[in-house]
Order: sequence, then C-alpha cells, then structure tokens
Amino acid sequence: MLTSLVIRIVQFSTRRAWPVIALALLLTIVSGVYVAGHFAINTDISRLLESDQPWARRDAAVSAAFPQRDQMILAVVQAPAPELADAAANELADALAKQGKLFRAVSQPGGGEFFERNGLLFVDTAKLHDVTSQLTQARPLLNALAHDPTLRGLSDTLSTTLSLPLQLGQVKLSDMAKLLGKSADTVDRVLAGKPGALSWTGLVDSSQEPAPGHPATAFVALSPVLDYAGLQAGADAADAIRATATKLGLAQRYGAQVRLTGSQALADDEFASVKEGAAFNGALTVLVVILILWLALRSKRLILAVLASLAVGLAITAALGLAMVGALNMISVAFAVLFVGLGVDFGIQFGVRYRAERHVHTDIPDALASTARAVGVPLALAAASTAAAFFCFLPTNYRGVAELGQIAGVGMLVAFLTTITLLPALITVFRPKDEAGRVEVPGFKWLAPADDFFERNRKAVLLATAALILAGSPLLMHLRFDFDPLHLKDPHSESMATLLSLKDAPQAGTDNVSVLAPSLAAAQTAAARLAALPEVSRTVTLQTFIPDDQPARLALIAAASASLMPVLTQATATPANDARLVNSLKNAARQLALAADEHPGPGAAEAARLAASLRKLA
Repeated sequence: MLTSLVIRIVQFSTRRAWPVIALALLLTIVSGVYVAGHFAINTDISRLLESDQPWARRDAAVSAAFPQRDQMILAVVQAPAPELADAAANELADALAKQGKLFRAVSQPGGGEFFERNGLLFVDTAKLHDVTSQLTQARPLLNALAHDPTLRGLSDTLSTTLSLPLQLGQVKLSDMAKLLGKSADTVDRVLAGKPGALSWTGLVDSSQEPAPGHPATAFVALSPVLDYAGLQAGADAADAIRATATKLGLAQRYGAQVRLTGSQALADDEFASVKEGAAFNGALTVLVVILILWLALRSKRLILAVLASLAVGLAITAALGLAMVGALNMISVAFAVLFVGLGVDFGIQFGVRYRAERHVHTDIPDALASTARAVGVPLALAAASTAAAFFCFLPTNYRGVAELGQIAGVGMLVAFLTTITLLPALITVFRPKDEAGRVEVPGFKWLAPADDFFERNRKAVLLATAALILAGSPLLMHLRFDFDPLHLKDPHSESMATLLSLKDAPQAGTDNVSVLAPSLAAAQTAAARLAALPEVSRTVTLQTFIPDDQPARLALIAAASASLMPVLTQATATPANDARLVNSLKNAARQLALAADEHPGPGAAEAARLAASLRKLA
C-alpha cells in the first residue's frame, strides 16, 4: 500500500510537473516572507531549561528577590596597586551609573563609597588599634609627605629620616626594609619602561598587597539592559563599558586594564563563537555538499534539482519551526544544519536510484516510477524513523533540545515530501542526459571487492564486531560525566580567562551559594549552621554589613582623625623644578648608601639597591 501510494504521488508529480513546481515556488515565497517577518533568536539561556524541580523553584525565588544577580556583567579592573585599581573602578562605576538606558544597576563588590567611608569599622579592633597607632606615630613622616606629595617630597623625607633619626636609633633600617625594597622595585620598573606603582596600603596592611606577579583587582558589578533579539544580548552594554574605560583614560592615568566576565559576558562570548567564521563555514559546507552530490549523481541537472528541492524544504521547515516555537534558541537553530545534512541524503538516494533505472528505462516517467517503486518504502521508513528519533526529545524539560527535536522532526517529513513531489517534477523539467549511453553505472568500482567480502563473510564480520563490543564493555566502568558547563566554554575567551583568574578572589563570588531566608533572623540562623560545615569558607548576610563593637572602633578612628586630619588637609608645596628634583634624588641616594654601609644587616641590601636606582633615575 505504501509503495503504491509513493508511486502514484511520483507519477502525479511527473505528469503535472509545472503545477507542482509552481506550487512549491509559491510555498517557498510565502515561507520566506513569513521567516523574514517573524525570524528571531532568543539568546536568553535561562529559557533553555524549564523545570518545576525544587532547585528550579528556589533559583526562581532568589532571582525574583534579587533580579540584579541574573545576567550580570562583572567588570574586573586590574592595576599595579590597590589604590589605582580602586580609583579606576570608582570612576568607571560613577560613569556607568549615569547610563540608565544600558544598565539597571551598578555596584562595587568589596569597594565603592560604602567601604571607603566605613571600611575601618570592619577591621578587627586589636588590628585597628595597631594600624591607628602606627599612623599616629608616623605623623612627622606623613606631615612631610602631605606637604610635598611628589617625588621630591619622598626623597627629602627619606634623606631626613636616614640622617639624625637613624643615628639616634629612633628608626631602624630593618623596619624600613619593606618600604625600601618596594620603592626600589617600583623605580627599577619605571627605568625599564614598564608600569610600576608603590602601594602604601600594602605597606600598612600586607593582606591588601597583591601577590607577586599579579595585579591588584577591583570589581564593578553591572546589571545590563539586554536585547535578546540579538545574538549577543549584552553586546551594547559590554561595548559601553569598554568605550567608557577608554574615554576615562583608565589605562593611561592608572595603568588599569578592564576585563569582562560574569554570566552574561560568558553567554555573549559563547554566542560570538557561533557567529565567528559562520560565512566561511557555510560556504565550505555548501561546496562539500555539492562535491558529494557530484560524486553520487555525476549530472549537473540532477544536482541542481536536488539542491532546489533541498532549498524549498529548508524554507518551509524554517517557517513551520517559527510558527511552532515563536523564536529559535541557540540549540534549536541547529535544525538547519540537520535538515541539510539529512535531507540531502534523501535526494542522493532518489537520484542514484534514478540513474540506475535510466540504464534500463529510456523514458524519464518510467524511470521515475521504477525509482519510486524501489526506494519509496525505504525512504519513507528512513524519514519516519529519523523524525521519531527527533520527536523523542519532546518530553524533556530542556526546552532548547525539545524545540530542536520538534522542528527537526517536522523537517524530516518535509524533506521526504519534497523528495517524492518536487524532485521528480524538477527531473522531468530539467531532463538529465540519458544514462543508457554511459558505460559506468552508479557507484564506486574500487569498493566492489569490499562489497563482495562482507557479503561472503557476513557471519564472521558480525561475530568479530560482537567480540569487539564485549571486549570494550569493561571500559564503560571508567566512563565519567562532566557536569560543569563551564568546561564547554572556550578557556581562551576574555570572559572565561578572566573568570579562571578570579577563582581565589572572594569578592568575585565565583564559588558562592545563595540561600533565601524569609527574615534576617532566619538568615542568621542558617548562616550559623552553614558556617560550621567544612565545605563553607565564610557566610555573608545583611548583618555582616553592620559591624559589631562599633563604639570602641569609632573611638580609635576619632583619635587618629584628630591627630592626622590637620596633617592630611594642609596646603601643598609648589612642585620642584628638574634641577631641585635631581639634587633631592642624589642626596637621598647618598643617605641610603651611607645607611647601608653604617648599618649592615636587615635592610642594608634594600637601601643599597634603592640608592643605585635613585642615582639612575636622577
């Protein structure tokens, strides 16, 4: 019955070739107009998975409570010193906060105005006592530097400190070793034409000092306004961040580099890889398909007929797909590749059999009818089985895969229908050359011995294959599934490389787990319970940002402020000319060399090295 039906359809398409072609052309035009008016790719990766599991409900609840956490772009500002990184991040955040059309929210994890004003309240009380005491004792040094905050002021302060105070034992060279060594490192980098900076924060608090060979880092977290109609939904926001950093001159003024990561930046980089080389890869694919068609059909007219049938089927499938799902996603858009790869196979099977039948039938309608009798049922079964395999994706909650299966499954049915209707009609109109005059028959003669071998030894081949499967089965015990989706991304992309470099930065939140509680008290209880787990490094709640023991800390800060604010707010001296600066550097170099000679031991080597560097700088 199925064979008879396919034969009648092919014969009808052969007799009514031009009406069938006209109808196909009309469907193609209608499909093209529909696709042009409704084509959309939704790049929101959160829509690829639909689930009502508890974890999905929890994630949705957290997203509803804190919408700024989703699709975030994290601008990582890196500079030679923490002060420079913080200053660059502050300027970048202030500038981006004014661009309300592109960013819904801008914040600075671990930085910004809040921590600049209140940061000392989060320092341990005993440590804060030590820091404020050291700063108060260093008031004479700070007074000199505040009066002349230039290279001359630093040189003169070094000279003064290394003369009488060092001789009287009021300061020790060993206590200055770190300052002298870091200063020498900075001057040497400048002399070598490399960016260098001395972190005063790092000198006071070693925990704030970046690791050797690593820049200091500050963060700006941004919640961008996304355009899911584009392939890279956050591209406009990312371009604005880079343009703002360039406009502010962060690289020139602070030696700062701005790199982007975060969930949205990762998604955009991944989607950019889809676009990268798409034109070249598409052209290459078309050439490969044409080459395969030529090897199989050896007729320009047959190849043209198969390609036309394929194009019509692709247009109709695209229109049906958009009508079914509304907008494609980054997985379902692959239906086009699947349609071309599998749909062209139907045309090849039909065309090769047609060539073989033309060796027997000189009349094209007879050859097409015989072709339908021979391949109609196999093609129908192939289309049905392939479509059924794709439709098996439908029950999954993974929306991207389900929609791909829906569109690709329908596409296989469309490819089969165009193969038994439009393709015979085109062959009738194009009238490929008669095969009877050709010596060769379809196929590859050099593969005939392989055909004969497998036919003669089919049982042995099947047994050998089964033995190989059994022998390899124990290896399945070593099969492991990698559940980390980050391993699917290009490790060399900016967003992924930046994320990998932040694995030890707690402010970046790359290893955070969020728990939503109905109240602050409940959050505190959950945090206390979780903090006891060995897997938990730290817990943070809203209460974390309200420091305890504030009266004692405020008293220490007030005492230091009373002592130091007059020093830090005084008028500055007039900048020195080159001659005075050179004399100041040479004088500091002499004092350093004398100190190194007269006070051997810790700090002497650093003093001698800085003396040599300052002489070169002078």
